[in-house]
Amino acid sequence: MRIAVVNWSQRKVGGVETYLGNVIPEMHRLGLTLAFWSEVDVPIDRERIGLPEGVPAWCASRLGTREALAALREWHPDLLYVHKVMRPSVEAKLLDIAPAVFFAHDYYGTCISGAKTFKRPHVTPCNRRFGWQCLLHYYPHRCGGLSPLTMLRLYRLQSKRLELLHRYEAVVTHSEHLRLEYVRNGLAPERVYDLLYYAHGAGESQSTFELPHETDASSAAAEKAAGATREQKSYSHLLFVGRMDFLKGGRAFLDALPQVSNALGRPLRVTFAGDGPDRRALERQAALARTRNENLAIEFTGWVDAARLNSLWDNCDLLVVPSLWPEPFGLVGVEAGLHNVPAAAFSVGGIPAWLVDGVNGYLAPGDPPTPAGLAAAIVRCLEDPATHERLRHNALKVARRFSINAHLMALLKIFEKILDNGSSATQRNGGAR
Repeated sequence: MRIAVVNWSQRKVGGVETYLGNVIPEMHRLGLTLAFWSEVDVPIDRERIGLPEGVPAWCASRLGTREALAALREWHPDLLYVHKVMRPSVEAKLLDIAPAVFFAHDYYGTCISGAKTFKRPHVTPCNRRFGWQCLLHYYPHRCGGLSPLTMLRLYRLQSKRLELLHRYEAVVTHSEHLRLEYVRNGLAPERVYDLLYYAHGAGESQSTFELPHETDASSAAAEKAAGATREQKSYSHLLFVGRMDFLKGGRAFLDALPQVSNALGRPLRVTFAGDGPDRRALERQAALARTRNENLAIEFTGWVDAARLNSLWDNCDLLVVPSLWPEPFGLVGVEAGLHNVPAAAFSVGGIPAWLVDGVNGYLAPGDPPTPAGLAAAIVRCLEDPATHERLRHNALKVARRFSINAHLMALLKIFEKILDNGSSATQRNGGAR
Protein backbone atom coordinates (compact mmCIF):
# COMPACT_ATOMS: atom_id res chain seq x y z
CA MET A 1 0.00 0.00 0.00
CA ARG A 2 1.50 3.32 -1.12
CA ILE A 3 0.46 6.12 1.24
CA ALA A 4 1.42 9.78 0.77
CA VAL A 5 1.16 11.74 4.01
CA VAL A 6 0.19 15.37 3.40
CA ASN A 7 0.57 18.27 5.84
CA TRP A 8 1.12 22.00 5.47
CA SER A 9 4.67 21.70 6.91
CA GLN A 10 7.22 19.04 7.76
CA ARG A 11 8.43 21.08 10.73
CA LYS A 12 7.38 20.13 14.27
CA VAL A 13 5.05 23.02 15.04
CA GLY A 14 2.23 21.58 17.14
CA GLY A 15 0.16 18.56 18.02
CA VAL A 16 -0.50 17.51 14.41
CA GLU A 17 3.20 17.34 13.65
CA THR A 18 3.92 15.51 16.91
CA TYR A 19 1.29 12.97 15.88
CA LEU A 20 2.92 12.53 12.46
CA GLY A 21 6.38 12.23 13.98
CA ASN A 22 5.17 9.26 16.04
CA VAL A 23 2.86 7.62 13.52
CA ILE A 24 4.99 7.71 10.36
CA PRO A 25 7.77 5.42 11.71
CA GLU A 26 5.12 2.96 12.94
CA MET A 27 3.36 2.96 9.56
CA HIS A 28 6.71 2.26 7.92
CA ARG A 29 7.38 -0.55 10.38
CA LEU A 30 4.07 -2.15 9.39
CA GLY A 31 5.28 -2.37 5.81
CA LEU A 32 3.51 0.59 4.20
CA THR A 33 5.35 2.39 1.41
CA LEU A 34 5.34 6.06 2.39
CA ALA A 35 6.00 9.52 1.00
CA PHE A 36 5.59 13.00 2.51
CA TRP A 37 4.24 16.13 0.80
CA SER A 38 4.13 19.62 2.33
CA GLU A 39 3.33 23.17 1.29
CA VAL A 40 6.08 25.00 3.17
CA ASP A 41 9.24 24.39 5.19
CA VAL A 42 8.66 26.71 8.14
CA PRO A 43 9.31 27.73 10.84
CA ILE A 44 12.99 27.10 10.19
CA ASP A 45 13.87 27.09 13.90
CA ARG A 46 11.81 23.92 14.47
CA GLU A 47 13.18 20.47 13.72
CA ARG A 48 11.69 18.48 10.88
CA ILE A 49 9.43 15.49 11.31
CA GLY A 50 11.78 12.53 11.01
CA LEU A 51 11.18 10.27 8.04
CA PRO A 52 12.43 6.68 7.75
CA GLU A 53 15.28 6.09 5.34
CA GLY A 54 14.16 5.97 1.73
CA VAL A 55 10.89 7.90 2.24
CA PRO A 56 10.72 10.67 -0.40
CA ALA A 57 9.55 14.15 0.53
CA TRP A 58 8.46 17.06 -1.63
CA CYS A 59 7.88 20.65 -0.49
CA ALA A 60 5.97 23.07 -2.69
CA SER A 61 7.79 26.16 -1.40
CA ARG A 62 11.15 24.64 -2.36
CA LEU A 63 10.27 22.94 -5.64
CA GLY A 64 7.36 25.09 -6.77
CA THR A 65 3.76 23.97 -6.34
CA ARG A 66 3.37 22.60 -9.88
CA GLU A 67 6.60 20.62 -9.70
CA ALA A 68 5.85 19.25 -6.21
CA LEU A 69 2.38 18.12 -7.31
CA ALA A 70 3.84 16.52 -10.43
CA ALA A 71 6.41 14.62 -8.34
CA LEU A 72 3.65 13.30 -6.09
CA ARG A 73 1.56 12.24 -9.07
CA GLU A 74 4.53 10.44 -10.64
CA TRP A 75 5.06 8.53 -7.39
CA HIS A 76 1.58 6.96 -7.95
CA PRO A 77 0.16 6.91 -4.42
CA ASP A 78 -2.71 4.53 -3.72
CA LEU A 79 -4.05 6.89 -1.08
CA LEU A 80 -3.39 10.33 0.43
CA TYR A 81 -3.48 10.69 4.22
CA VAL A 82 -4.15 14.42 4.59
CA HIS A 83 -3.91 16.63 7.66
CA LYS A 84 -3.95 20.44 7.53
CA VAL A 85 -3.58 22.20 4.14
CA MET A 86 -3.35 25.98 4.22
CA ARG A 87 -4.52 26.78 0.67
CA PRO A 88 -7.78 25.30 -0.62
CA SER A 89 -6.58 25.70 -4.20
CA VAL A 90 -3.67 23.36 -3.43
CA GLU A 91 -5.92 20.95 -1.52
CA ALA A 92 -8.22 20.68 -4.54
CA LYS A 93 -5.29 19.77 -6.80
CA LEU A 94 -4.08 17.16 -4.32
CA LEU A 95 -7.51 15.53 -4.37
CA ASP A 96 -7.20 15.12 -8.14
CA ILE A 97 -4.19 12.83 -7.67
CA ALA A 98 -5.53 9.92 -5.59
CA PRO A 99 -8.31 8.90 -3.17
CA ALA A 100 -7.81 10.62 0.17
CA VAL A 101 -8.53 10.31 3.88
CA PHE A 102 -8.60 13.47 6.00
CA PHE A 103 -7.75 13.54 9.71
CA ALA A 104 -9.76 16.34 11.33
CA HIS A 105 -7.63 17.27 14.34
CA ASP A 106 -9.76 20.36 15.03
CA TYR A 107 -12.73 22.37 13.70
CA TYR A 108 -11.35 22.47 10.14
CA GLY A 109 -14.11 23.84 7.93
CA THR A 110 -16.79 24.18 10.62
CA CYS A 111 -16.01 27.47 12.42
CA ILE A 112 -14.85 30.91 11.27
CA SER A 113 -12.32 31.35 14.07
CA GLY A 114 -11.69 27.65 14.72
CA ALA A 115 -12.45 28.06 18.43
CA LYS A 116 -16.10 26.96 18.24
CA THR A 117 -16.85 29.11 21.28
CA PHE A 118 -19.03 32.09 22.17
CA LYS A 119 -17.11 34.47 24.45
CA ARG A 120 -20.07 36.76 25.23
CA PRO A 121 -22.22 37.25 27.23
CA HIS A 122 -20.32 34.41 28.89
CA VAL A 123 -17.99 31.72 27.59
CA THR A 124 -19.90 28.72 26.26
CA PRO A 125 -19.26 26.12 23.53
CA CYS A 126 -20.97 26.79 20.19
CA ASN A 127 -23.05 23.98 18.68
CA ARG A 128 -24.15 25.82 15.55
CA ARG A 129 -23.89 24.34 12.06
CA PHE A 130 -21.41 26.37 10.01
CA GLY A 131 -22.95 28.75 7.48
CA TRP A 132 -23.51 32.38 6.57
CA GLN A 133 -25.55 32.83 9.76
CA CYS A 134 -22.26 32.52 11.68
CA LEU A 135 -21.38 36.00 10.38
CA LEU A 136 -24.32 37.37 12.36
CA HIS A 137 -22.97 35.86 15.60
CA TYR A 138 -19.30 36.72 15.08
CA TYR A 139 -19.35 40.19 16.67
CA PRO A 140 -22.17 39.89 19.27
CA HIS A 141 -20.61 36.71 20.69
CA ARG A 142 -16.98 37.76 20.09
CA CYS A 143 -16.22 34.56 18.20
CA GLY A 144 -12.97 36.10 16.94
CA GLY A 145 -11.28 39.46 16.52
CA LEU A 146 -12.73 42.85 15.54
CA SER A 147 -11.56 43.11 11.93
CA PRO A 148 -14.40 42.62 9.40
CA LEU A 149 -11.87 41.88 6.66
CA THR A 150 -10.36 39.07 8.72
CA MET A 151 -13.83 37.73 9.51
CA LEU A 152 -14.77 37.57 5.81
CA ARG A 153 -11.41 36.12 4.78
CA LEU A 154 -11.65 33.35 7.37
CA TYR A 155 -15.29 32.66 6.51
CA ARG A 156 -14.40 32.14 2.84
CA LEU A 157 -11.45 29.92 3.82
CA GLN A 158 -13.51 27.68 6.09
CA SER A 159 -16.35 27.52 3.53
CA LYS A 160 -13.95 26.24 0.88
CA ARG A 161 -12.48 23.71 3.34
CA LEU A 162 -15.91 22.34 4.21
CA GLU A 163 -16.76 22.05 0.52
CA LEU A 164 -13.55 20.11 -0.16
CA LEU A 165 -14.18 17.71 2.75
CA HIS A 166 -17.03 16.21 0.72
CA ARG A 167 -14.46 15.01 -1.82
CA TYR A 168 -12.62 12.81 0.68
CA GLU A 169 -13.31 9.09 0.85
CA ALA A 170 -13.32 9.31 4.63
CA VAL A 171 -12.86 11.84 7.41
CA VAL A 172 -11.41 10.47 10.63
CA THR A 173 -11.43 12.22 14.00
CA HIS A 174 -10.25 11.36 17.51
CA SER A 175 -13.50 11.85 19.43
CA GLU A 176 -17.20 11.17 19.02
CA HIS A 177 -17.76 14.88 19.63
CA LEU A 178 -15.81 15.80 16.48
CA ARG A 179 -17.41 13.01 14.46
CA LEU A 180 -20.85 14.39 15.26
CA GLU A 181 -19.62 17.90 14.43
CA TYR A 182 -18.82 16.85 10.87
CA VAL A 183 -22.03 14.87 10.46
CA ARG A 184 -23.97 17.93 11.66
CA ASN A 185 -22.17 19.94 8.98
CA GLY A 186 -23.38 17.71 6.17
CA LEU A 187 -20.84 14.91 5.77
CA ALA A 188 -22.29 11.44 5.24
CA PRO A 189 -22.31 9.58 8.60
CA GLU A 190 -20.91 6.38 7.04
CA ARG A 191 -17.82 8.28 5.87
CA VAL A 192 -16.93 9.94 9.20
CA TYR A 193 -15.07 7.84 11.79
CA ASP A 194 -14.30 8.28 15.48
CA LEU A 195 -10.83 6.78 15.49
CA LEU A 196 -9.39 5.66 18.84
CA TYR A 197 -6.55 8.10 19.47
CA TYR A 198 -3.26 7.26 21.11
CA ALA A 199 -0.81 8.51 23.68
CA HIS A 200 2.89 7.92 23.11
CA GLY A 201 3.93 5.15 25.48
CA ALA A 202 0.49 3.64 26.01
CA GLY A 203 0.59 -0.15 26.12
CA GLU A 204 -1.65 -2.74 24.59
CA SER A 205 -4.97 -3.37 26.28
CA GLN A 206 -8.51 -4.44 25.67
CA SER A 207 -10.48 -2.39 23.16
CA THR A 208 -13.24 -1.71 25.67
CA PHE A 209 -13.05 -0.35 29.18
CA GLU A 210 -15.31 -1.85 31.79
CA LEU A 211 -16.29 0.37 34.69
CA PRO A 212 -15.12 -1.01 38.04
CA HIS A 213 -17.78 -2.51 40.26
CA GLU A 214 -18.16 -0.37 43.37
CA THR A 215 -19.24 -3.46 45.32
CA ASP A 216 -16.21 -5.53 44.39
CA ALA A 217 -14.80 -6.35 47.82
CA SER A 218 -11.38 -7.43 46.57
CA SER A 219 -10.99 -4.24 44.54
CA ALA A 220 -12.01 -2.10 47.50
CA ALA A 221 -9.55 -3.93 49.74
CA ALA A 222 -6.75 -3.42 47.24
CA GLU A 223 -7.51 0.30 47.00
CA LYS A 224 -7.55 0.60 50.78
CA ALA A 225 -4.20 -1.15 51.07
CA ALA A 226 -2.68 0.97 48.33
CA GLY A 227 -3.97 4.13 49.97
CA ALA A 228 -2.47 3.13 53.28
CA THR A 229 0.97 2.60 51.77
CA ARG A 230 0.99 5.83 49.72
CA GLU A 231 2.96 8.56 51.45
CA GLN A 232 0.54 11.00 52.99
CA LYS A 233 1.25 14.65 52.21
CA SER A 234 0.09 17.67 54.14
CA TYR A 235 -0.95 19.40 50.90
CA SER A 236 -2.47 18.56 47.51
CA HIS A 237 -0.48 19.25 44.35
CA LEU A 238 -2.51 20.35 41.30
CA LEU A 239 -1.03 20.65 37.82
CA PHE A 240 -1.96 22.62 34.69
CA VAL A 241 -0.07 21.73 31.50
CA GLY A 242 -0.43 23.54 28.20
CA ARG A 243 -0.70 26.81 26.36
CA MET A 244 -1.88 29.75 28.41
CA ASP A 245 -4.57 31.64 26.57
CA PHE A 246 -7.99 32.79 27.69
CA LEU A 247 -9.96 29.79 26.39
CA LYS A 248 -7.63 27.32 28.13
CA GLY A 249 -9.32 28.41 31.37
CA GLY A 250 -6.39 29.29 33.62
CA ARG A 251 -8.33 32.21 35.10
CA ALA A 252 -11.30 29.99 35.96
CA PHE A 253 -8.87 27.52 37.58
CA LEU A 254 -7.36 30.24 39.77
CA ASP A 255 -10.83 31.48 40.72
CA ALA A 256 -11.72 27.95 41.85
CA LEU A 257 -8.71 27.48 44.16
CA PRO A 258 -9.96 29.26 47.32
CA GLN A 259 -13.12 27.14 47.30
CA VAL A 260 -11.04 23.98 46.82
CA SER A 261 -8.66 24.86 49.66
CA ASN A 262 -11.50 25.66 52.04
CA ALA A 263 -13.39 22.46 51.19
CA LEU A 264 -10.34 20.21 51.56
CA GLY A 265 -9.04 21.98 54.68
CA ARG A 266 -5.41 21.73 53.60
CA PRO A 267 -2.89 23.79 51.60
CA LEU A 268 -2.69 23.57 47.83
CA ARG A 269 0.43 23.59 45.72
CA VAL A 270 -0.40 24.55 42.15
CA THR A 271 1.97 24.37 39.17
CA PHE A 272 1.32 26.02 35.82
CA ALA A 273 3.59 24.40 33.22
CA GLY A 274 3.46 26.17 29.87
CA ASP A 275 3.38 29.62 28.37
CA GLY A 276 1.25 31.84 26.19
CA PRO A 277 -0.38 35.25 25.83
CA ASP A 278 -2.40 34.94 29.06
CA ARG A 279 0.55 34.09 31.30
CA ARG A 280 1.19 37.60 32.65
CA ALA A 281 -2.48 38.06 33.54
CA LEU A 282 -2.49 34.67 35.25
CA GLU A 283 0.63 35.53 37.25
CA ARG A 284 -0.98 38.76 38.47
CA GLN A 285 -4.16 36.92 39.40
CA ALA A 286 -2.14 34.23 41.20
CA ALA A 287 -0.17 36.83 43.17
CA LEU A 288 -3.41 38.42 44.35
CA ALA A 289 -4.85 35.02 45.29
CA ARG A 290 -1.77 34.23 47.39
CA THR A 291 -2.11 37.45 49.36
CA ARG A 292 -5.70 36.55 50.19
CA ASN A 293 -5.17 32.88 51.03
CA GLU A 294 -2.05 31.69 52.82
CA ASN A 295 -2.86 28.08 51.93
CA LEU A 296 -2.12 28.66 48.23
CA ALA A 297 1.36 28.16 46.76
CA ILE A 298 1.33 28.83 43.00
CA GLU A 299 4.30 28.58 40.63
CA PHE A 300 4.78 29.18 36.90
CA THR A 301 7.52 27.12 35.28
CA GLY A 302 7.21 28.10 31.62
CA TRP A 303 7.55 25.34 29.05
CA VAL A 304 9.25 22.25 30.48
CA ASP A 305 11.20 19.47 28.82
CA ALA A 306 10.20 15.81 28.99
CA ALA A 307 12.35 15.05 32.04
CA ARG A 308 10.88 17.95 34.05
CA LEU A 309 7.36 17.07 32.98
CA ASN A 310 7.88 13.47 34.09
CA SER A 311 8.98 14.78 37.48
CA LEU A 312 5.84 16.89 37.70
CA TRP A 313 3.66 13.89 36.81
CA ASP A 314 5.35 11.82 39.49
CA ASN A 315 4.77 14.38 42.21
CA CYS A 316 1.30 15.75 41.48
CA ASP A 317 -2.04 14.50 42.75
CA LEU A 318 -4.33 15.78 40.02
CA LEU A 319 -4.25 17.22 36.52
CA VAL A 320 -6.71 20.07 36.04
CA VAL A 321 -7.87 20.74 32.47
CA PRO A 322 -9.94 23.93 32.81
CA SER A 323 -10.48 24.47 29.06
CA LEU A 324 -13.53 26.63 28.41
CA TRP A 325 -13.62 25.88 24.69
CA PRO A 326 -14.65 22.45 23.36
CA GLU A 327 -11.27 20.76 23.15
CA PRO A 328 -11.30 18.40 20.14
CA PHE A 329 -9.69 15.73 22.36
CA GLY A 330 -7.31 16.87 25.11
CA LEU A 331 -4.37 14.46 24.82
CA VAL A 332 -2.71 15.80 27.97
CA GLY A 333 -5.29 13.92 30.05
CA VAL A 334 -4.29 10.57 28.56
CA GLU A 335 -0.61 11.41 29.04
CA ALA A 336 -1.32 12.15 32.69
CA GLY A 337 -3.13 8.84 33.04
CA LEU A 338 -0.03 6.97 31.92
CA HIS A 339 1.57 8.33 35.10
CA ASN A 340 -1.38 7.32 37.33
CA VAL A 341 -2.59 10.92 37.49
CA PRO A 342 -6.39 11.43 37.41
CA ALA A 343 -7.99 14.60 36.08
CA ALA A 344 -10.70 17.16 36.71
CA ALA A 345 -12.06 19.06 33.72
CA PHE A 346 -15.08 20.74 32.23
CA SER A 347 -17.32 18.43 30.21
CA VAL A 348 -16.68 20.13 26.87
CA GLY A 349 -15.81 18.88 23.40
CA GLY A 350 -13.88 15.63 23.21
CA ILE A 351 -12.74 15.54 26.84
CA PRO A 352 -15.36 12.91 27.83
CA ALA A 353 -13.70 10.60 25.27
CA TRP A 354 -10.96 9.95 27.83
CA LEU A 355 -12.28 11.36 31.13
CA VAL A 356 -14.98 9.02 32.41
CA ASP A 357 -16.82 10.77 35.22
CA GLY A 358 -16.19 9.00 38.52
CA VAL A 359 -13.75 6.52 36.98
CA ASN A 360 -10.46 8.32 36.23
CA GLY A 361 -11.52 11.74 37.50
CA TYR A 362 -14.54 14.00 37.62
CA LEU A 363 -16.22 16.25 35.09
CA ALA A 364 -17.63 19.69 35.82
CA PRO A 365 -20.62 21.05 33.86
CA GLY A 366 -19.41 22.75 30.69
CA ASP A 367 -22.42 24.71 29.46
CA PRO A 368 -21.50 27.13 30.84
CA PRO A 369 -18.21 26.31 32.56
CA THR A 370 -17.89 28.00 35.97
CA PRO A 371 -15.17 28.17 38.66
CA ALA A 372 -17.62 26.79 41.22
CA GLY A 373 -18.34 23.75 39.05
CA LEU A 374 -14.63 23.12 38.49
CA ALA A 375 -13.91 23.47 42.21
CA ALA A 376 -16.55 20.87 43.02
CA ALA A 377 -15.02 18.40 40.54
CA ILE A 378 -11.53 18.93 41.99
CA VAL A 379 -12.78 18.41 45.53
CA ARG A 380 -14.54 15.17 44.56
CA CYS A 381 -11.23 13.86 43.23
CA LEU A 382 -9.22 14.70 46.35
CA GLU A 383 -11.46 14.77 49.42
CA ASP A 384 -11.37 11.02 50.12
CA PRO A 385 -8.01 9.14 50.00
CA ALA A 386 -9.63 5.86 48.95
CA THR A 387 -11.50 7.54 46.10
CA HIS A 388 -8.35 9.30 44.97
CA GLU A 389 -6.42 6.05 44.96
CA ARG A 390 -9.15 4.39 42.88
CA LEU A 391 -9.05 7.27 40.40
CA ARG A 392 -5.26 6.92 40.13
CA HIS A 393 -5.53 3.21 39.41
CA ASN A 394 -8.23 3.74 36.78
CA ALA A 395 -6.36 6.65 35.18
CA LEU A 396 -3.64 4.24 34.07
CA LYS A 397 -6.16 1.61 33.04
CA VAL A 398 -8.09 4.02 30.82
CA ALA A 399 -4.94 5.59 29.34
CA ARG A 400 -3.61 2.21 28.24
CA ARG A 401 -6.57 1.87 25.88
CA PHE A 402 -5.09 4.63 23.75
CA SER A 403 -2.21 2.68 22.21
CA ILE A 404 -0.57 3.54 18.92
CA ASN A 405 -1.02 -0.04 17.67
CA ALA A 406 -4.77 0.06 18.26
CA HIS A 407 -4.90 3.44 16.54
CA LEU A 408 -3.00 2.22 13.47
CA MET A 409 -4.97 -1.00 13.15
CA ALA A 410 -8.21 0.99 13.07
CA LEU A 411 -6.73 3.45 10.57
CA LEU A 412 -5.46 0.69 8.27
CA LYS A 413 -8.91 -0.92 8.21
CA ILE A 414 -10.29 2.35 6.87
CA PHE A 415 -7.53 2.56 4.24
CA GLU A 416 -8.14 -1.03 3.16
CA LYS A 417 -11.89 -0.54 3.00
CA ILE A 418 -11.47 2.40 0.64
CA LEU A 419 -9.01 0.63 -1.62
CA ASP A 420 -10.94 -2.66 -1.61
CA ASN A 421 -14.10 -0.87 -2.64
CA GLY A 422 -12.22 0.70 -5.52
CA SER A 423 -14.05 3.96 -4.91
CA SER A 424 -12.72 7.46 -5.40
CA ALA A 425 -13.95 10.99 -5.16
CA THR A 426 -13.42 11.29 -8.89
CA GLN A 427 -15.77 8.41 -9.57
CA ARG A 428 -18.46 10.11 -7.49
CA ASN A 429 -17.87 13.32 -9.44
CA GLY A 430 -17.90 11.51 -12.78
CA GLY A 431 -14.28 12.17 -13.74
CA ALA A 432 -10.94 10.39 -13.93
CA ARG A 433 -7.77 11.03 -12.00
